[in-house]
Formats: sequence, structure tokens, C-alpha cells
Amino acid sequence: MTLAHAFTEPASKPSSPFEPIHAFDDSNSAAGNIGAELRLIREAAPRFRKWFRETGMPEYVETFPLAAVPYPTRFGLHRAHRTPAPLVTMTNRLVVIRWKDARGGRKTFLFEPSDVELGENVPFYRALSDRTPKFLRRFGVTKYDDVATHVRKLGIDPAEVDYLAFDHLHVQDVRRLVGTNSPAADISPNAKVPPLFPNAKLLVQASELELIREMHPLQAPWYQPATFRDLREGSVVPLHGDVLLGPGVALVETPGHATGNMSLVLNTDSGIWAMSENVIAAELLTPEVSDIPGVRQAAARWGVEAILNGNTLEATARQYNSVVKEKLIVDRSRKDSRFLQFFPSSELTKNPVNVGTAPTFVHGRLSHGRLVRES
Repeated sequence: MTLAHAFTEPASKPSSPFEPIHAFDDSNSAAGNIGAELRLIREAAPRFRKWFRETGMPEYVETFPLAAVPYPTRFGLHRAHRTPAPLVTMTNRLVVIRWKDARGGRKTFLFEPSDVELGENVPFYRALSDRTPKFLRRFGVTKYDDVATHVRKLGIDPAEVDYLAFDHLHVQDVRRLVGTNSPAADISPNAKVPPLFPNAKLLVQASELELIREMHPLQAPWYQPATFRDLREGSVVPLHGDVLLGPGVALVETPGHATGNMSLVLNTDSGIWAMSENVIAAELLTPEVSDIPGVRQAAARWGVEAILNGNTLEATARQYNSVVKEKLIVDRSRKDSRFLQFFPSSELTKNPVNVGTAPTFVHGRLSHGRLVRES
């Protein structure tokens, strides 16, 4: 199957190059009964934790900021905020991970390698920009080094990068990451787009490939499906469920916020972590200790144990179940044990302009091990 076909035809189920994880098979098969799914997740999570911890650890994990961006408060603090501020600020981060495989070869994985510039073209953010007066736009977005610059500063050759992945493909345009088969009128009108990471495979859940193939109107504001139709052949690997990429490195399905949503799960010297955008602050998994106005009260009023990131609401109950899964597989923070080692891929960040939205707690950074440069 060509790459173009991968995004325009139903994804087949070839043999995976990664070890499948079966811990949550029962809960996944019960998705039609969301109450049973939640119960089975609670039963499976301790077994997953024990097994995953025994897979080992990667050599190196580090996070790097890409951009701080605006986001509607009504989405990020779904049904839980008491502030007139229409926007919160979230910081998007790149995660660089390295491990040795069973043969002793070193693998490099970039999680959330967002092309911030091209991501601004997604319909939702394009409309938000158009509604914002020009003199205010510079207050809305803070850009840090881009993915290529972070990788270069680490001394990593882009050709060394083996895998790329996102928790989901909202806003993403990956053409400059993996390249195209032919010219792209908006960014490379005279030649095909060269890949920044020529040997990297983009890992995507097959269910999200199906979504891009046939977009629903409620999903459309958050995607750029046309940008996926001519990606370089061979650069996408469809995933069919949970997989172990390497020692202490897994991608686990956590659907709901988006179809095909998945969480990065890591075993580090500080314990087990999970990363996704199912919620935008660690404290939203333990809302009873949040100082964000309205969060504690909303959780108590609705009888829930988490406050979701609710911009799409494609499958709210499944998203809730996924957040419970994330809660149960991670460890407590060593910085403050009231909070969990869930690191939002877009983390709520204090901004004095957005009154009443400052987080009680932020991870800010995840660091593990030491980067060994290839000789």
C-alpha cells in the first residue's frame, strides 16, 4: 500500500514491527458498554503497571518547549471554570526519547514534533487569528526553538531519528517532517518537499487514518486532511492497538478526545509517566486538590474524578475512561504527591492575561537518563 493510499483507503492490518500489548484487550473489546469498559480498565491497570515496569527503561528522555498557544477556556476546563477569561494558555512540548533495542542498536523517537508554523493553518486557529486584532496577536502565541533546532542542538543527526508520533493529529501538518511525493503548492511549489527526518516512520493509529480518509464535520475544524494525501511513500506505519516500542516506551490507546488518540507511556528513574492531551493539567486528574476556581466544585457537583479537555466531545464517556486508565497506570509526582505523573502534551501555563486560569501545579519538564551521541 502506498502512503497516499494509507490516508485515502481503509488501513489494512499487517503484522506490526512492534510487540503488541494485550493488558487492555478485554476493556477495549467492551467499548460498546462504557460502564463495563471502565470496570475492566480498573481491573487491568495494576497488571499493566507491573508488567510495564519490568520491560526496563529507555536511555534518555527530555522535553523541549515548542510554543505557548491560546485555547478556549470552555474546552480546556470543560464545565469547570469560574473565570471570565475566554482563553487559557497551553505549552506544547517535543519529547526526545532514546533506547537500545534487543540487538543493541540505538533507536530515536520524537513524540509531538509539531510543525508550529504549518499547524497555524488548521481551520480553528485560522479563524481565531482572523478574529483577533493584529496588535493583540503577538500576545497570544510564544514560539520557542522549532523541532529541527532542538534536534540539532542535541547533536542528533536527523537521519538518526527512527520514529515520530503524536497523541493525535489535531492541527498537525507533517509534510516537512516526512516529505512528499510531489510538489506542494503552498510550501514547495517547484519540487517535492524534502523530509527533515528521511529515515523516520510516522506512527499513527489506523483508526485515525480512517478518520482522515472520511472526515466528519464536527472533527473538521481541528484537522488538515489535505496535507496528508501526498506524503512520502513508506513513511507511515499504521498501528492497531497498544504497542511496546522499546524498554519502558509504549503507545497505549486512549480514545475519546480524538479518534485514534494514544498516550505515550514511559518508565523512568522517577517512575511511570503518561502523556496525552486528554486533559490539559495534571491537577485535572486529581481535581479535589486543584486551586483553579471552580474545578473542585465542578468535580464534586458532577461526581467525576477528572475534568476533561472537551473541544471535540467525539466520545466523552470513552475519553473519561481513557483518563481513568492514565490515572491508574502512572506514579505519583515526586515534586508533590498530591499530583500524578501525567504530563499533558499541551500543558496549562500561567498567563497574567488569562485571569483565574493559573495552574496549581505544573510538571514543566521531564528528564531521564543521559543522551549518548552516536559515534
